[in-house]
Amino acid sequence: MHTKKGFELRNICGESVVIAEGKENIDFSSIIEMNKTSAYLWKSVEGKDFSSENLAKLLTDNYEVNYATAFQDAEEIAHKWIKAGIAEE
Repeated sequence: MHTKKGFELRNICGESVVIAEGKENIDFSSIIEMNKTSAYLWKSVEGKDFSSENLAKLLTDNYEVNYATAFQDAEEIAHKWIKAGIAEE
């Protein structure tokens, strides 16, 4: 999967949010707020192909979490990103 072109992580008033830019996303009317961990994951994979396994490795490399928990969390965040329309398979 990969992050969709035209979405950028920004810091607005101290909050990390993904916003749409460009004509291809003109109908996107949502702002996606991200916590510190999801913002870290987004920055790490933005513009690249990635998998839930990649996200889980990023989590285990930077946080004290076992791989099984990290993978479950990674699957959940990837699904949320796809559902929100900011990533695609």
